[in-house]
Amino acid sequence: MDEFRARDLGFDEQASRAAYGGLEPSRTDQPDQPDHAEQPEQDLLASTLPLAPSDAGRGTPPPPGGDLPPPGPVAPEKAQAPTGGGKRGKGARRDFGPSGTPFNRQSPFYIGFVGAIGVLTAYAVVQAVGRLGTVITLLVISFFLTLALNPLVEALARRNLRRGWAVTIVFLAVLAVFALVGWVVIPPVAEQGSELATNAPRLFDNLLANPWVQDVDHRYQLVQRIQEEVSKRVADGNLWAGVFGGVLDAGKVIATGVFSGLTVLVLTLYFLASLPAVKQAAYALVPATRRPRTVSLSEEVMRRVGSYAIGQVAVAAINAFFAWIMMSLIGLQFAAVLAVLVGFLGLIPMIGATLGATVVAIVAFFDEPKKALIVIIYFIVYQQIENYAVMPRIMQRTVAVPGAVTVVAALAGGALLGILGALLAIPFAAGALLLYEEVLVPRQRRH
Repeated sequence: MDEFRARDLGFDEQASRAAYGGLEPSRTDQPDQPDHAEQPEQDLLASTLPLAPSDAGRGTPPPPGGDLPPPGPVAPEKAQAPTGGGKRGKGARRDFGPSGTPFNRQSPFYIGFVGAIGVLTAYAVVQAVGRLGTVITLLVISFFLTLALNPLVEALARRNLRRGWAVTIVFLAVLAVFALVGWVVIPPVAEQGSELATNAPRLFDNLLANPWVQDVDHRYQLVQRIQEEVSKRVADGNLWAGVFGGVLDAGKVIATGVFSGLTVLVLTLYFLASLPAVKQAAYALVPATRRPRTVSLSEEVMRRVGSYAIGQVAVAAINAFFAWIMMSLIGLQFAAVLAVLVGFLGLIPMIGATLGATVVAIVAFFDEPKKALIVIIYFIVYQQIENYAVMPRIMQRTVAVPGAVTVVAALAGGALLGILGALLAIPFAAGALLLYEEVLVPRQRRH
């Protein structure tokens, strides 16, 4: 009944809602609706009746005889933004005109300009790397030590220990080891070093008293030639200037070494503490589809580099310990100094152990030729034991690097960064070899 009544009275739902809500009815929404001036009086009255609040939006007229609320005020229409001309809003997009013709990338001018920019950029990078060589070296050493100590930190972290505490324990343990070595080694080294400098003339006289050396000197007059050369150098005034300059340079080297050592310790501590965050930030740069494999390969490379570093230090320490025992048994002087030297030289891959044995043999030869023979025999036997028994057990978890690759890597690293480069070359070669076997070779097989 209400529906027929609304249709008969010409009830306009939109007009009623507009009158009640304060909105002005739109004529454009109903183009077929006749004008109010042409409607009958009854239709005009019905079209202006507002809907009750409970019936708004349902298209039913208010109940007859009910009180009607007064019509609300008509809301003004929102002003439209100007489409052209006039002042623009703050966030409006400005029209700067059509874009120009794009560059012709095949143009000789374009190619030459881009090439010149590339050359200048490469030159600037090379110059910056050259100036930052010391800083880069310290960063490389710190990162290498971080990879070497990280397995110990991870082992403690797996025992439900927070990484911060694990890093603190490992770092304090390293400092304690260095302090213990210094307390045990430095006093004998200083004492025996001064004794070596004091007894150098006596050792030289003992060498000259050797029958074999006397026979060689009698034939070639070596002693006379050496004395003449030394006298000439002493008479030259530039010798003393060079000596004092060498003393100053030695002081600078010591100060620089202390500062560099402290810097490496601080950087290593920082890298150990922030290594997981650094790795996560680096892994986030890899596409998600390749991220799992990249993470696995990176973790394996870092594990093998760290294991190699720890293994190399262990092998060098074993070499130094047994060398010290051997030199103490045969009564060779300066055993502590020579053992420390053998340990440090043992860190150099391929040739470090041979260099240490050579130095010890020379010192033993100056003391007594028989001792030198014992030293040579000992190091020959020890090298065989180390190569076939010690090294395989310690390095069994690291990647096996072929001998040719080891030699080439050590030579290349030594040419680039000296002894430091030779130390770092083998683990990085191991990582590169792993990437070659796991990435390049499978890709070539698929093609």
